[in-house]
Amino acid sequence: MDTRTKIVGAERIPAGCTVVTGTFDIMVAEDARELAGIREQQSGRPVCVVVLPLSGALLAQRARAELVAALRVVDYVVIADNPAPGPLLDALQPACVVRLEGVHERRKRQLMEHVHSRQTR
Repeated sequence: MDTRTKIVGAERIPAGCTVVTGTFDIMVAEDARELAGIREQQSGRPVCVVVLPLSGALLAQRARAELVAALRVVDYVVIADNPAPGPLLDALQPACVVRLEGVHERRKRQLMEHVHSRQTR
């Protein structure tokens, strides 16, 4: 299956999904485990990931969306136009929203610090 077909407009998302928001600027194994755990906790409800814009991102937003779409536990991916997804979330009518922006910022910072520390040895 071409996972890029999972990337859709908000109007194609069924109401009642579990919506996960985040930047996904780096993808680490913990991201995949976290999304799998969210899917498991939500009783088989479809999982829609909203990839938010990010100033100074390492990867283009479309590339980040394609990485997320490649995960089996993700049913839909929406590329957000606004870093404040409130109106988009209202339109999606989710059963549950999980916000991961802060977690992604922390993971990216930790990875960059680790790489920098390895280069200064």
